[in-house]
Amino acid sequence: MKILVLNGPNLNLLGEREPGIYGCDTLKSINDEIYEAARELGYDVTFFQSNSEGGIIDRLHEARVDCVGVVLNAGAYTHYSYAIRDAISAIKIPVVEVHLSNVNSRDEFRKNSVIAPVCCGSIAGFGKYSYILGLYALNNKLGAAHE
Repeated sequence: MKILVLNGPNLNLLGEREPGIYGCDTLKSINDEIYEAARELGYDVTFFQSNSEGGIIDRLHEARVDCVGVVLNAGAYTHYSYAIRDAISAIKIPVVEVHLSNVNSRDEFRKNSVIAPVCCGSIAGFGKYSYILGLYALNNKLGAAHE
């Protein structure tokens, strides 16, 4: 059983982009930790990052046939991409929304997530551990299907 970890715009710059907000870990080092946690839970994991809305949508579409669920950090698209929202709604597999920072304690526009209503849950503010928590939440959501 495979899980997709999908990252949106600017997350390829983790480790150098605003470390006071996003931490010093790189996307690769975070992915390495996610990989280990997924393996311990019995999942294969695949990673994808795109700065393009279309790339994210295309990969979500693919996930409906090759993955049992998605851990998604849509970055800034979280706040305004109805196209990504519609893609999540269309694929019929569980998606957990994650964010490194506590989006509710930041800019006003970050407090609104247009994708949250079609995700099975949201986790924010725990740095790289938001991804690990998202993985555990997805595992819980998948429940008996994984046993």
